[in-house]
Amino acid sequence: MDKKSNHPTPKCGIDYAFQRIGGKYKGRILWRLRNGTMRYGELRRTVTGVTSKMLTQALRELEDDCLIIRQVYVEVPPRVEYTLTDTGKELLPFLQLLRDWAKHQMQVNDIVAMP
Repeated sequence: MDKKSNHPTPKCGIDYAFQRIGGKYKGRILWRLRNGTMRYGELRRTVTGVTSKMLTQALRELEDDCLIIRQVYVEVPPRVEYTLTDTGKELLPFLQLLRDWAKHQMQVNDIVAMP
């Protein structure tokens, strides 16, 4: 096990990458943060189908993997914001390529995509 996270030691680069961005929500969260900082509630509204528990878990894992920064503001009401780190920003071109590939595959298979 890595001392830094709960991930088993990866055997190759693909293992390493998907341990950090794999799963149903992490890639979608990273993609939503591409345009800048978002609050928890904004992420909850825009990442469709995610429960509060799963969003919180994914955000914690992304933070543990140094892909996002969680900024807590001590005010009433409390405010928490999430922003991509430089390492997280490095993933954006790859996420864009994955998105483009998926949109093409959706067209080929007559699946209507969101705009």
